[in-house]
Amino acid sequence: MGFNMYDMIGYIAGFLVSIALFPQVIKTWKSKSSKDISLCWTIILMSGLFLWIVYAFSYPILPLFIFGLVEFSMVLTLFIFKFIYK
Repeated sequence: MGFNMYDMIGYIAGFLVSIALFPQVIKTWKSKSSKDISLCWTIILMSGLFLWIVYAFSYPILPLFIFGLVEFSMVLTLFIFKFIYK
């Protein structure tokens, strides 16, 4: 299978979803405060993203896999900040 319009849509969607948390990560890092970030939300999102990555790897769906890893990394960063910046 070659690259098609739907692949492009997948890459664009993945990129947009992946950068959505970037401002929150930067804000948390700069302010050194994570009090407004829900630990429950973070754990649920990390779990869903992990399953998304496993799913994308098993089929393989490259855009979903790549940007799932990027998004998971950002949420993991927020998770770590949650404990560092109590």
